[in-house]
Amino acid sequence: MPLTTSDQQALIEIVRAAARDCILPRFRRLAVADVSTKSGPTDLVTLADTEAEAQITAAVRALLPGAVVVGEEAIAATPALRNTIGTADLAVIIDPVDGTWNFAKGLPLFGVILAVTERGQPVFGLLYDPVMDDWITAASDTPAMRVMAEGTSHRLHTATDTRFGPMAGYIPLGLMPRAKRGAVAAAMADLGRATSLRCSCHEYRMVAQGHAGFALSGPVPHAWDHAAGVLCVERAGGVARMLDGSPYHAGLTRGHVLAAGSEAVWEAVAARFGFLLAG
Repeated sequence: MPLTTSDQQALIEIVRAAARDCILPRFRRLAVADVSTKSGPTDLVTLADTEAEAQITAAVRALLPGAVVVGEEAIAATPALRNTIGTADLAVIIDPVDGTWNFAKGLPLFGVILAVTERGQPVFGLLYDPVMDDWITAASDTPAMRVMAEGTSHRLHTATDTRFGPMAGYIPLGLMPRAKRGAVAAAMADLGRATSLRCSCHEYRMVAQGHAGFALSGPVPHAWDHAAGVLCVERAGGVARMLDGSPYHAGLTRGHVLAAGSEAVWEAVAARFGFLLAG
């Protein structure tokens, strides 16, 4: 069941509608009862997450009745659903509010991520910014594009500079194993800017636009965080694969995803942080 261009456009409009209906009306208007935690005190879920995921899921199932449709919050409630992602002929993977911590704290740095995969391989990715109503999109046979709300668009190109001094990169230090955080921090020291946005959507957007050289994930590569971004970076001219050099697959549950502006940047960053593979 190949995904058509009209299907892709319909998916974009489904996400935009959910942002209008469920996400933006609750931004900076959340009551205490609208926010709860999942795996820990900083792993938040809000009413906007659950409502947006429900609306997107229903609309996608109506559009693509043969697809497996899974969202981050559904998987949090029923972890076994994650096992369907890697083997489904067609899967649609939803992160309804990526950067929920930012969203819940009133920071306008969050997004909606939607990926379509075929047997675990990303074939369509959408990185949507509800605040500005613009998006980056890519398919396996089209370049990465940034599209503005009024319809103007331009093709994206990643950065290729391998010098660490001026390079910006994203590294979620708090997600790294505690025993290795000191070594990770030391390896970050001479980067021009090494930080984390707490939002995969915007980190991948920055790499795809050439504003950052790379993004390195924590050791659990959630498909809802990475499948769309991997494809967008690749179709902007970059490289994205696991830190051990193996190909990315949406069914993976362990390992670090490394997305970089070019093969040379990927090799340089992988060499620097390769110690994460030990132990």
